[in-house]
Amino acid sequence: MRKPLRGAVVGYGFISESGHIPAYLGRAKTSADVAIVAVADICAERREKARAALPPEVRIYDSYRALLAAEAKNLDFVDVSAPPYAHAEIAHAAFDAGLHVLCEKPIAPTEEQARGMLEHARASERVFFPCHNYKHAPVIKAVRRVIDSGRIGKVRLVTLNTFRNTHAKGVNEWNRDWRRQHEISGGGIAMDHGSHTFYLAFDWLASHPTAVTAKMSTLGAFDTEDNFACTLTFPNGVAQAVLTWTSGVRKVIYTIHGEHGAITVEDDDIQVALMQQTAGPDVAQGAVKWNVERQAIESDWMDASHVGWFSSLFDQFKKAIETNDFTGHEAREAFLCIQLIDRAYASAAQGSRELPLATEV
Repeated sequence: MRKPLRGAVVGYGFISESGHIPAYLGRAKTSADVAIVAVADICAERREKARAALPPEVRIYDSYRALLAAEAKNLDFVDVSAPPYAHAEIAHAAFDAGLHVLCEKPIAPTEEQARGMLEHARASERVFFPCHNYKHAPVIKAVRRVIDSGRIGKVRLVTLNTFRNTHAKGVNEWNRDWRRQHEISGGGIAMDHGSHTFYLAFDWLASHPTAVTAKMSTLGAFDTEDNFACTLTFPNGVAQAVLTWTSGVRKVIYTIHGEHGAITVEDDDIQVALMQQTAGPDVAQGAVKWNVERQAIESDWMDASHVGWFSSLFDQFKKAIETNDFTGHEAREAFLCIQLIDRAYASAAQGSRELPLATEV
């Protein structure tokens, strides 16, 4: 039997407290393949919360530097769950210590930082893996099964709408509005939700975009955007995205359109509509009927911690470690997401000018 992977979590905010840590503790009991050794947080009140929630043998530190100095020899990986401004700094320190890195999205606030993280992972021969957890939602896995079945044919158009009535709030003990402060978050709704949106578009169109045009707006006194819209040009189709913190409802609505049908996702509900041609080659003007399948697949979209999706993601991270896949598909797409967000911001600043995108790291 293999020894469990020994990990440390840097940053004990909402996603750690409600998502990562409970998933690790649950997995330690059921699979015994991971053990959290230490946690670091710069906030004294959050450290006390961690002490109260974690087993007594888990050691608590006031900085990632102190944690690595004391624990690096006891670790296999670091889970980077601090805000985005600190991701690159923590990841580089972990690579220098010979450790693998699991990193929350967005992996970095700039394309330059994201590229440096992947380059360091390759040079250190350590795995860098992003928390692209939306792929692990049961309803999104169902979308993949429908696409793989070939029933809707080749995908040609994707729309991705993320509606939120406010920005996700941080913990009370530190900084509830850090997502609205550019120096900490690196951006607004596009930086916060863009990675989820874009890696799903990459997956469903089975390619990477070659160009982006974008528009955004900022309401109120914050220095990060509330509303963001973009169109992505792919070699084989188009994706359109709308992301907002000013909607009247909390919801995700995705549509995936193929040659022979379409998939609609609305939170936990999925609809598959398949063409049933009835007369002649022209399917317009009522010459086609639709076979519509509807299903509710419990995915807990309203639970912002997405704790139920984490174990599936950790399986991928574990496999990457076992196979020495240091900067694999997920890591490369994480970089492409940051490049896209960076160029989309530039497009919006230039009056929605279309800007080119590289398709490889």
